[in-house]
Amino acid sequence: MRGLQGSPDLTLAPGHWVRRGLIAWPADGVPTGVDPAGLDWRLHWSPDGGIDPAAREPVSWETDEVEFDPAGLPEDVLAERPHLRGYLCLRLAEPTASDAERILRGQVVLSLHQASGRLVNAGALQLPGVLDDIYAAATEARLGLSWQDRTPTLRLWAPTAQDVRLRIWRPDDDLHDPGQALPANREPDGCWSIAGARDWKAARYRWEVTVYAPSGRRLVTNQVTDPYSISLTVNSTHSVIVDLDDPALAPEQWRTTPQPRLRHAVDQVIYELHVRDFSISDKSVPADERGSFLAFTRDSLGTRHLKRLAEAGLNTVQLLPTFDNASVEEAKERQRRPAQAELRAAPADSPRQQRLIALTVANSPYNWGYDPWHYQAVEGSYCSSLASAEGSGRVHEFRAMIGALHGLGLRVVLDQVFNHTAGHGQNTKSVLDRIVPGYYHRLSPLGHTEQSTCCPNVATEHAMAQKLMVDSVLLWARDYKVDGFRFDLMGHHSRDNMLAVRAALDALTPERDGVDGRAVTLYGEGWNFGEVANDARFVQARQGNLAGTGIGTFNDRLRDAVRGGGPFDHDPRGQGFGTGLFTASNDAPINGDGYRQRDQLLLDTDLIQLGLTGNLRDYWLPSNSRRLFVRGDELEYNGQPAGYASEPDEVITYVDAHDNETLFDALTLKLPIGTPMADRVRLNTLCLALATLGQGPVMWHAGADILRSKSLDRNSYNSGDWFNFLDWTMTDNGFGAGLPPEDDNGPKWDFFRPFLADATLKPTPADIAEAHAQALDLLRLRASIRLFRLAAGHEVRTKLTFPVSNTAHQVPGAIAMRIDDTVGAPSQDEWSSLVTVFNATPLAVRLPVPGLDGRHVLHPVQARGHDMVVKGARVEGEWARVPARSYAVFVKPR
Repeated sequence: MRGLQGSPDLTLAPGHWVRRGLIAWPADGVPTGVDPAGLDWRLHWSPDGGIDPAAREPVSWETDEVEFDPAGLPEDVLAERPHLRGYLCLRLAEPTASDAERILRGQVVLSLHQASGRLVNAGALQLPGVLDDIYAAATEARLGLSWQDRTPTLRLWAPTAQDVRLRIWRPDDDLHDPGQALPANREPDGCWSIAGARDWKAARYRWEVTVYAPSGRRLVTNQVTDPYSISLTVNSTHSVIVDLDDPALAPEQWRTTPQPRLRHAVDQVIYELHVRDFSISDKSVPADERGSFLAFTRDSLGTRHLKRLAEAGLNTVQLLPTFDNASVEEAKERQRRPAQAELRAAPADSPRQQRLIALTVANSPYNWGYDPWHYQAVEGSYCSSLASAEGSGRVHEFRAMIGALHGLGLRVVLDQVFNHTAGHGQNTKSVLDRIVPGYYHRLSPLGHTEQSTCCPNVATEHAMAQKLMVDSVLLWARDYKVDGFRFDLMGHHSRDNMLAVRAALDALTPERDGVDGRAVTLYGEGWNFGEVANDARFVQARQGNLAGTGIGTFNDRLRDAVRGGGPFDHDPRGQGFGTGLFTASNDAPINGDGYRQRDQLLLDTDLIQLGLTGNLRDYWLPSNSRRLFVRGDELEYNGQPAGYASEPDEVITYVDAHDNETLFDALTLKLPIGTPMADRVRLNTLCLALATLGQGPVMWHAGADILRSKSLDRNSYNSGDWFNFLDWTMTDNGFGAGLPPEDDNGPKWDFFRPFLADATLKPTPADIAEAHAQALDLLRLRASIRLFRLAAGHEVRTKLTFPVSNTAHQVPGAIAMRIDDTVGAPSQDEWSSLVTVFNATPLAVRLPVPGLDGRHVLHPVQARGHDMVVKGARVEGEWARVPARSYAVFVKPR
């Protein structure tokens, strides 16, 4: 932005007021060749807007001079805000700096003028820095609702507000009436508070905030729900006063069932599940409870399925967002769903199903929920009735679900989305920005709200945004007994954010808080993109930056190497290790010729082997693609170091999740179309095994064990119950439900049509049952062998090897992994050595494994297990023979 061209656009905010007496202005905001020291810099402020910086004299606003500092911004400022490096430094004189609190309650503009008085440039200022500086004490405030002697106090942080009132509706009041308006008290830390009365329990309320809104350049009075709401009315129109310590809100099973404990974070075996998916199609659940929290409390097909998985070795359920979201219609009588008969009548490759679903999106009962509205309140659409969604019923039913899952021996992880909100500015579903405009969201160099996450990005690098994040996590852990948290787009948070969450959790004790916060696990999506990429604004909580924290990130390296291609390929038929690359080509041009396929398969093999170590950056890997030993961080993945973890608990290994095509759908698209269904089932299990039998935590997408399909939908966030179908009867896996929604899948419809039209690609109930039985054996294997769950990186580096890799005996499409417990400190496993062979090829393989001998036998789980084919695996001297499209674990007793 060079000099002024015409009138200044004061909706832009190129400058930053970073501390009480300090302002940063972009160097390119000064015309080329003009010395900033020779300009006249001025700060203007007005409580209700209307500033014209070109005016010779102030009319309805105040003005003071600002001093240019040629020394530049202090290093401690740049350390906090590296994206401001190169900005000019301006200093406020007294008494203006001391009057910052009052100035910040209205429009603030910086202008620069020539000595003649002619306006050179002007713009608004971004204020988060100075707000954090002046109101630092607010980070210790108890925000939202608190209780003492059965009397509530409500507190809101609104430092730039000119006035704040509380609008309250007691339990018998009509919400269509204006409610009672009560003045709140301004506190020195920027908070406003009001002490209530005992009869406020179950009352509904909103805050009424009078504040200057830069987006409209005017003073507004907003009625807004509490960002710290712990309960809400239906469709979140009002906050509700609820006492979380009320015994009536503590179901017995939730109150008395101990939280399941892990020996170590590496023991996590996670099942990613959507609350509505779990039961909406389960006829064994009472009709009014299908799709609700209470479905988890019933003896149903779904809970029996979870019980089988838990008995086999699953120990954690990760729920897609359960906090209040802005997309789903909560009132069941207003929800719209397509007629099932119409959906079923359309052909398997028809676009009609997705068109019918698109017509009901506006009032749909379905959404994944990644559009946060209130971070500390339970989502009402998952309640069993309108009455339970209205106020405290949400709390009781959510706790009932947690208690039931704990009763099954399953930990509960909640998916958290602190990286963005559903709305910003004066949008009706904007909360934070209508209370402290311009503070909570990350702004571009010109002051626009960044939206690289798909929605308005939350700036958790700002102190009070981090506080909201930390306080919310603590509430779910302490007041709901949640066992872990998954952070959506965690790379958009700072490492310091995550360490603050970790420290706050670690401070929770059973004696004082009823929970041991040290047992709560943390992991998330460590992707590196957007305006924060490559640590542009702070050290991100991304892959490679969390070494030594115990905070995990999802491993996309192994995922892509197993599945093949990438999630954004124009042609979804790109093959990988587990989908036939080179060993069973589908002849799609995207895979290239045989030479290219072989080279890619060798690289995929390296990435998988590194993933089996827990993706350790300092593991020395015998590389098939490089033909030498390389460190994990020397192996390349899409231009980045492949290995980035220092300990195995810092990586979550997976091959499918709610995002992108399910594992079954990926296999459908990538395998040669003539591949028999029995082999597709085996490869489904093999792909899961490549994630499950490696070091570190593992996650399965719900239904991966029963060949779940979303009819090739790669982004089913609002595709309704139809495409997100999950059938615990194991009769129908969901394939062939029509072409998936056009918005996200349309460009690939031509690829999809022949697959969906082919009835031989839909598995029978017997195929689904076979997949489930094989998956149970896989879980039993992992659970029974401690060597698959080494807790420390040095143990992995010492004990785990790939003895066939980069040798003359290496077979493309096969991996031999040995874990030798006679090296280093013993693990107390009953086996002294194990050899695992993964064979993704369509032929049996025979591999020499140094150290293999006649005392090695097929593990009892497999020897006595369901899979008849793998029982043909055997040891022949130092050679291991493994059937096609199988994995085999050979163990040696002590």
